[in-house]
Amino acid sequence: MKMNSMIADVKEVLIPSEEIQSKVREIGERITEDYEGEKLLLVGILRGAVVVLGDLMRHIDLPCEIDFMDISSYGTGASSSGVVRILKDLEEDITNRHVLVVEDIIDTGLTLSYLRRSLLARNPASLEIFALLSKPSRRRVDLEVKYLGFEVPDEFVVGYGLDYAGSYRNLPDVCVLKPEVFGNTETS
Repeated sequence: MKMNSMIADVKEVLIPSEEIQSKVREIGERITEDYEGEKLLLVGILRGAVVVLGDLMRHIDLPCEIDFMDISSYGTGASSSGVVRILKDLEEDITNRHVLVVEDIIDTGLTLSYLRRSLLARNPASLEIFALLSKPSRRRVDLEVKYLGFEVPDEFVVGYGLDYAGSYRNLPDVCVLKPEVFGNTETS
């Protein structure tokens, strides 16, 4: 799929790249202050968080390592039921480690809530969450997110790591996808 055809599928640019980069830099600086003197393990949730994880870690001025998890939640369309299956688990032992989960978007919060409980059972020294985007109108569980980039409306968003059917992740901005592109699928 060519970039021009992807742009033709965009209803609007919701958050421009420059604004994303500024926010990620600001949060990276906060994380550096909050974890001063510590070694941090960043846990990226595949696949959407890869882009933001790469940018975020370049703004954290601390020793840090990265690891990844791939999780699947069962539901209808693009919405989560909260029934989670871990497809790829961590390589690192997180016992007594400072862990920061890096997520692209929080929708209902069910999947991330499950993941948080699962990771806490592994006895990390601390466990916090970073999310680039949050859709508070769709939240079904209370979830404490220490580092949040932006709140977005209940629209189907793509770009900067977020996809629809595997495409659009490489758009530099967070964009709203035209409804006719994804049909009657629920929002992501």
